[in-house]
Amino acid sequence: MPDVMSLAPSPEIIAITVALGIGLLIGLERERRKGEGPGRGPAGLRTFAAASLAGAVSMLAGGRTLLAVVTAGVIALVAIAYLRSRSDDPGLTSETALVLTVLLGGLATEHAALAAGVAVILAVLLAARPVLHDFVRSVLSEGELRDGLIFAAATLVVLPLLPDRPLGPFGTLNPRAIWMLVVLMMAIGAAGHVSMRLLGARGGLAVSGFASGFISSTATIGAMGARARTTPELRGAAAAGATLSTLATVIQLAAVLAATSPAALRALLVPLLCAGAAAAAYGAIFTIAGLRQASRAELEPGRAFSLPGAVMLAATISAVMVISASLREMFGETGLVLGAAVAGLADTHAPAVAAATLAASGKIDAAAAVLPILAALSMNTISKIVVAWTSGGSSFALRLVPGLILVVAAAWAGAFGVDVAQHFLTH
Repeated sequence: MPDVMSLAPSPEIIAITVALGIGLLIGLERERRKGEGPGRGPAGLRTFAAASLAGAVSMLAGGRTLLAVVTAGVIALVAIAYLRSRSDDPGLTSETALVLTVLLGGLATEHAALAAGVAVILAVLLAARPVLHDFVRSVLSEGELRDGLIFAAATLVVLPLLPDRPLGPFGTLNPRAIWMLVVLMMAIGAAGHVSMRLLGARGGLAVSGFASGFISSTATIGAMGARARTTPELRGAAAAGATLSTLATVIQLAAVLAATSPAALRALLVPLLCAGAAAAAYGAIFTIAGLRQASRAELEPGRAFSLPGAVMLAATISAVMVISASLREMFGETGLVLGAAVAGLADTHAPAVAAATLAASGKIDAAAAVLPILAALSMNTISKIVVAWTSGGSSFALRLVPGLILVVAAAWAGAFGVDVAQHFLTH
């Protein structure tokens, strides 16, 4: 009886087979775009299959040196074909894909799965040309492109260069952790912006308010109030969007706590769930009643995020962390709550991050972060009420304010319920 292992194909056969599949996969896509007549493309199905096989055979026969020689030869042939081409398309997509196909054929001899995966990605990119071109030229605005480049620089350039250790007064400032939160806020804001772009006016003011809330809930409430003042028939829908922006605040707060101190997030999980459920339920009431009216309104998505706002957030977080640490050193836990409450008038996340950072560094218990964070959330709600009244008038505010109060009350009720449960469990 023959050995089962002896019936398995050799690594060389597997490499040649994978290389042939790579060439055929990419070549099939290029053949469809090759065209006909004198202006047709220089490479199609057979050329790509042969190029991939050439890469595999050269790697098996002579190693990386021969592969480099074959690749250089293909590059020379591609350059000659490009210079003699009569095509009106000056792009180098097919030419670059052909050179990459040679290299993928060589890669298949050592890492067949990786080569096949890269080939699939390349084929998808080639086939998605119309969609990608339309997205860049017609859908993506110049401001959004600029925001994407800013986000890439903040994530890939600035973040790795920052030191990852406590600095500053009381050792409360970790530059990389602070900038990571800025990147997180920018990413969440971009996600909300993409949601608005995808749904547009059809999504209604409720979805727009929820998405915008990841950028700034207070600013969203002001914008919804202004819309309600100018278009009174949309007051209910605007109130739904404003309320759901508070839900976005709760979700965003949970995200920054998870990034800063998972222990603080666990301590605040029940209050945040209660607050989020209250915001979702109250917003759903007005959404059901006003979504159809809101879908006929024009929505302006604006920028994905604000760079000055992100930088200001970093400065605010740093200042609040230093102030909170200073007040705690002078007045204990009372000073921490006081500092968080005052900072909460401007923003919820900065004092929350400050308290969570103290918990993460072991300066306070995770449970001690609950009170200052809820105090900041409560004071921030007061700011939202003032903005709602001044931007949308009494009719808009009377629709929104009960929901804002309900959200804060639910958060405090959740915290109280946790304390009661812990009391009974420990006694």
